[in-house]
This record gives sequence, C-alpha cells and structure tokens, in this order.
Amino acid sequence: MTRARCNPMSDFDLRVVLVGWGAIATRVAALLAERRSPVSIVAVAVRDTATPRQGLPEGVLLIRDPSELAAVEADLMVEAAGRGSVAPWARAGLARGLDVAISSTSALTDAALFAELTGLARENRAQLLIPPGALGGIDALAAAARLDMQSVRHEVVKPAGAWAGTKAETLCDLAALTAPFTFFEGTARQAADDYPQNANVAVISALAGIGLERTTVALTADPGAKLNSHRIRAMGDFGTLTLTLENRPLATNPKSSEMTALSLLRMIENRINPMVI
Repeated sequence: MTRARCNPMSDFDLRVVLVGWGAIATRVAALLAERRSPVSIVAVAVRDTATPRQGLPEGVLLIRDPSELAAVEADLMVEAAGRGSVAPWARAGLARGLDVAISSTSALTDAALFAELTGLARENRAQLLIPPGALGGIDALAAAARLDMQSVRHEVVKPAGAWAGTKAETLCDLAALTAPFTFFEGTARQAADDYPQNANVAVISALAGIGLERTTVALTADPGAKLNSHRIRAMGDFGTLTLTLENRPLATNPKSSEMTALSLLRMIENRINPMVI
C-alpha cells in the first residue's frame, strides 16, 4: 500500500495518531501545542470513545478499534497506552504504511511479535521506531554496538513509592524501607516482563546494545530518592561508556519520567525539522 503523505497545502506538516490518552500522551500533546509545532493530532485511540476526554485537540477523531485507521489519513502513529496496546495498533499502523513509534517497549520481549512487526515494517516500507524514552546517550550505545561489545549493565533507581502496584511489593515492604533496596537483578527481558510499566527502558538499552539476554538490569527502590535515575555502563572494543541520568517523575504518573514525554516530543518534531540532531 502507498504510504499516506502530508498535504503540501495543509497548515500542518505532520499528521499523528496517538494510541492512548494517559499521562504521557496528554503531556506530549500539551507540549506540541505549547511549542506551536506544525503537527496535527488527527486521531486518538482509546478503549471507550463514549468517555469524555479532557484536553483533546479540537477536531480530533476518537477511535477504539484498529480497523478504524482505514478512514484516517496520517503519517505517524505514536503508542503510549501500555503493553497490551502494542500488538493490535502497531500491526494496523505498519500494515497501512505508517511509521510507528513504540513507548511500551516491554511488549517487544515477545520474540514472535517483534519479528512480525519488523516484517510488516519491511514489507510496507515503514519504520518501527524505538524512542530513547527516559534515557539519553542511546545513540552512543547503539553506535558502539557496531563493534564487539562485552557487557552492558543498566541500573534503575526510583523512589520507593514509584514501585507501588508492582511485583516489588511482594519482595519488600516499600513503605518501611530505610535504605536503598535492590529487589531485582537479571536480564533485560526478565526486567521488562516482570515490571512492564517501570522497566521499558531496559528493552531500549538492550535493543540498542547487546540484546535482551545479555544486558544485565538491576532495579532498586530508594526511600530517599526524589528523582528516577538510570546508570548505564557498557564495555566493548570501542572503549567504555558510563551514563548517568536523574529524571524528574512525570507529575501525573510517578512510574514514568518527564524525559519520556520529552523524548517522544523530540522524535515527533525530528520528523519535520529541517535539521536533525
């Protein structure tokens, strides 16, 4: 199928479908509007189109089934709705020739799904995009992985409360912690499977580097932490890379970071900017 292209006479240079209207998606939409980016959010995919949604851009189409994409003219789909939304919406978007950006990268630990989506992208001359999310330096890690890389370790430290509602609650008393507690250490695949809301970043660093099985991830609850922090250390033929980030939690969702929304914003704007870094 021929990929949809922007109307050169339109006031907007890029037409975007957002999958989800939660904390990340609404933040991205607000930032696009605030910056007056020449981007039109043409549709938002939600579970229930009858429920009122605050902050929706004027004229946006609410859809709830991937089949409804057939009536939407768009250039890019951005998923920000959770792991379960990735398979149906990414399939539909890629089949239609849209580039599809995935925020809930923990879904890509499913090897069969990952192969299916990359195959659809190749078949329809589209791209499956993996934004760096809460991370930085992913470009350097991905470049370094072109040579032999011996190891990658990714440590994630978040305030104890950010792990509420996850498997971590069965491994420690989050409210009673008086010191940092590392409750998980294993592969990136295991981290993303066990902590899909908090450990999407583990899949990003793994895909950029040496893979889901060889990337070591440690997850820590810290009662004294105010920020979400990531420390990545990689060693290989290129040399060594050590990266540390401390991100403010997203105001409306402490399990995620403000940087996650900013990363999506940058990715969207890079699709239209005359200069890309």
